[in-house]
Amino acid sequence: MKKYLSILLALVVLGGCQAPTETKQNLEENYRPSYHFTPKKGWMNDPNGMVYLDGTYHLFFQHNPDTTVWGPMHWGHATSTDLIHWEEQPIALFPDSLGTIFSGSAVVDKDNTAGFGKDVLVAIFTHHNPKIEEEKTGLHQYQSIAYSLDKGKSWTKYEGNPVLPNPGIWDFRDPKVMWHAASKQWVMTLATKQSITFYGSKNLKEWARLSEFGNEVGAHGGVWECPDLLRFETAEGDKWVLLVSINPGGPNTGSATQYFVGDFDGTTFSSDQTDIRWMDYGPDNYAGVTFSNTGDQHILMGWMSNWAYANTVPASTWRSGMTIPRTLSLEKIQEHWHLVSTPITKDDQTSGAQQIGAIRVQNGSEDLSKYIKEAHGAFELSFELDAVASFNMVLANEKGDELVFGFDETNNQFFVDRSKAGDANFSPSFIQRTVAPRIASAQKMKYSVLLDRNSIEIFADGGLSNLSNLFFIDQSFDVLTFKSAKDVEVKNVKVNVIK
Repeated sequence: MKKYLSILLALVVLGGCQAPTETKQNLEENYRPSYHFTPKKGWMNDPNGMVYLDGTYHLFFQHNPDTTVWGPMHWGHATSTDLIHWEEQPIALFPDSLGTIFSGSAVVDKDNTAGFGKDVLVAIFTHHNPKIEEEKTGLHQYQSIAYSLDKGKSWTKYEGNPVLPNPGIWDFRDPKVMWHAASKQWVMTLATKQSITFYGSKNLKEWARLSEFGNEVGAHGGVWECPDLLRFETAEGDKWVLLVSINPGGPNTGSATQYFVGDFDGTTFSSDQTDIRWMDYGPDNYAGVTFSNTGDQHILMGWMSNWAYANTVPASTWRSGMTIPRTLSLEKIQEHWHLVSTPITKDDQTSGAQQIGAIRVQNGSEDLSKYIKEAHGAFELSFELDAVASFNMVLANEKGDELVFGFDETNNQFFVDRSKAGDANFSPSFIQRTVAPRIASAQKMKYSVLLDRNSIEIFADGGLSNLSNLFFIDQSFDVLTFKSAKDVEVKNVKVNVIK
């Protein structure tokens, strides 16, 4: 009976719910996060079809329900009203005679341009034919659509699929579709090998090629994937940001997401950017795209893993989670626009919020453990420094696990060291120490950390420099120490214990 009670408690852990105590959790569920979305079972990777409709956020995702490794792709489905608590729904899209269901997007067809009905949800996705890929008898990826008349509960695939046949490109996938009001058309942003190709349509069924971007700019260490095109209003007029995930070739090994700031006229995206900019320097934030139908607000979620080791990270009945949702904005630093990420956390979804105020760190360290004793490995920490200074924050437990993160003033870098944070031997590609450059020029430093049972997400300087990292411990951290070689005053310290 006790065994079955443990399994039941473990299965409760989904998108913000966790078992009452760690001791009652099945040991095989040790790495299940408390407030990041994970599937109940099976494999998960890229977020897909994210859309907001009538008070509900819909998250679809790449899903293999039968095993915990990548395999025949379906679209899994989960819903939320607050982006914190998620409820997993039945699988939305299954493989068919045209292939498995790769990544894509979903839109609300408010004006019934496709003829399926007013305010119908339309999913645009890549059909991937594994038989063609294996036999190399043709081109195995093409774009198809499906529609839902009941707000995402059930889906009908369009009988005329594929709506965009492959024009001769082996990697031809991940359509992200948006309505471009100025040109009165749907615009598809599509990954095409190591560039992005834009297509236009009046009805979501017939597509015409518009332009191409990226062959000679940005990072090209791997294939380009999962693009997203976003418009931002600024004091200087509209600016457009093109997100492009790349694998491999990230700044801290393997997968990562770069971005370009420029202009889009309904046909062509252009950018004067000559440097490479990363949305998140951590190794565990990939394929992130935004929810559609959210007005001028851009809310992004990413897959919290890395293709360099995704299939081998510790798991039991499930594998992989999503990052915390974050809003995106633009900030100008020394004449260059940079993308800013702000995590979405709800104060009314937390307990034990502590406004600690200022802490004077003297004699090298200050013990902050009492503020996280009841966290069970799930809390948010934020603070400020009036001057740029090196510091280490050390999380530890009685088993000897340590996670170290902070700022290195000499190299002007934020960092996470996970070399002693539990199991790190499952892959030689699981990089031990990850870094992100400081982009901000201000002397005052702001620092925010989201810690969950198996992950840390750092948003430094208000979200200009970000680091998302997985780690694998089987006992939560309950010791927190702030260390600095200099005496420093840490201001506006706040801890939220997330339940």
